[in-house]
Amino acid sequence: MFRRAASFVPDGVPILSRGRHRNARKGACFMEMASFLAGEQWSDHPACTHPLLATVARCVNDLADDATRQQLTPMINEVIGLHPTDPQVDAEIVLCAARSALPVAPEERQNLMAIAILAAEVSRNPAVAHGAPLSQASRAALDEAPLAEKWARSFMASAGTSGQPLKERSAPKISALAVESIAISCTADTEARLVAVLRSCIEVTRSFMPESEPAPAQPVEVLTRETLRATV
Repeated sequence: MFRRAASFVPDGVPILSRGRHRNARKGACFMEMASFLAGEQWSDHPACTHPLLATVARCVNDLADDATRQQLTPMINEVIGLHPTDPQVDAEIVLCAARSALPVAPEERQNLMAIAILAAEVSRNPAVAHGAPLSQASRAALDEAPLAEKWARSFMASAGTSGQPLKERSAPKISALAVESIAISCTADTEARLVAVLRSCIEVTRSFMPESEPAPAQPVEVLTRETLRATV
């Protein structure tokens, strides 16, 4: 059982930065700070967080600009202990990421996002393969890129993959590509979209957690940069 830290990150901890870091002396990314606050060994792949959600978090951390990255700090505590075991979580995270990317992604990536949405919809509801309607959120996203949907359906039909669910092994690559597509988009609110996609993925992952009374936050020792480094 992972201990949930207090809902803040103490002053003095390393400023979030891109990439992996061997220890806190080199800095910290979003998931490395999560591993520390969860009481785990220093890692950007901690056990306290669903692995696909962690993939999205690492990508957003690395692709956001410096100012936006610091806005992610309050979310670190939210991913600690967020590790539902329902196999549907992957499809829902992929849907969140792909729907967010589809309207703003470059054309060739829109096609891939449309394929991802169609496959993930089958994963979440197998009846979609037999003509059942898509979810409202996916339908709305695809309506913003009708040519991408048309291409995706044609490609999947020719490849014989129409009606097939999302392949588990492809989920991390699709999610990472979706976040990157947002980051390279020519929109005025790219940074806000990066924050929003992580927020959406956290919320959908949380929806799969078993309902229970929230545990009271445990007090956390106020850390300085020096004490943090000494513990890593």
